[in-house]
Amino acid sequence: MSIFPSSRRRVIAALATILTLLLLPACSPAATQGSGKPVVLTTFTVIADMARQVAGDHLEIRSITKPGAEIHDYEPTPDDIKAAAGADLILANGLGLERWFEQFTAGSDAPSVTLSQGITPIEIASESYAGQPNPHAWMSPTHAQSYVDTMATAFAELDPDHAADFQANAVAYKADLQAVKDELVAAIAPLPADQRVLVTCEGAFSYLAADAGLEEGYLWPVNAENEGTPQQIADTVNLVRSRSVPAVFCESTVNDKAMRQVVSETGATFGGTLYVDSLTDAQGEAPSYLALIRHDAAVIAQGLTGGKQQ
Repeated sequence: MSIFPSSRRRVIAALATILTLLLLPACSPAATQGSGKPVVLTTFTVIADMARQVAGDHLEIRSITKPGAEIHDYEPTPDDIKAAAGADLILANGLGLERWFEQFTAGSDAPSVTLSQGITPIEIASESYAGQPNPHAWMSPTHAQSYVDTMATAFAELDPDHAADFQANAVAYKADLQAVKDELVAAIAPLPADQRVLVTCEGAFSYLAADAGLEEGYLWPVNAENEGTPQQIADTVNLVRSRSVPAVFCESTVNDKAMRQVVSETGATFGGTLYVDSLTDAQGEAPSYLALIRHDAAVIAQGLTGGKQQ
């Protein structure tokens, strides 16, 4: 997340190199490279997969990060530099997630689209990040549909000949996303009002919680170098006890040790592992965004209503 300055010093040289490569006249247009299709460059795997569902076979979609990567403090690699060259369109999440990305695309001729445009951000509520926008808007199936609309419009401008296909793909994909939200809301409907709290390691579920009519609790507001301090654990233990929260969860890209301590001190169930910032490989539980959001919704619903132990 861009509110972490620690990585910037380590990537200045890489960013400068990327800028140089992006501006090199020798870089061929995407239409003459690889597949011959226009190239759309995205910042991380989740929005890359969403873009593929909308683009179909008409565009080549690339992601800077790889499956399993932690996006918040990501450092571009030499392979990323190569992938950046020749993009025809750049898709970023926005809401402060990728300022490192904005720096190395600032001089690029490729148009850049911010997918969270038009979405009212939910502010981070605690610690030194209070008041900063929570960037995880893609975790809301409702907001994800807005991302899809923005992609369809951008792709139609990039490749007008296939605009109808992009729109049809978007309509079908949005129906799948809405179904996930509807299923989650229905599944947790019986949950008592005082137990309607989603407790996770990182505060990455503000938007999904809002979709589901849940309050949000977490150990730390954003993934940082120091996670699970004694005070954070104590505060989360108090929340779980006071609200009789039946299950708690943690994300795939962080260590769940601190949350396991919450479980041991409260008697709550560890409801399972959730996916947020990255997809898995094809053999994992979240090889696509739709699989990710379906997995998370199912794990949350079962944990809160059935106490599934993993």
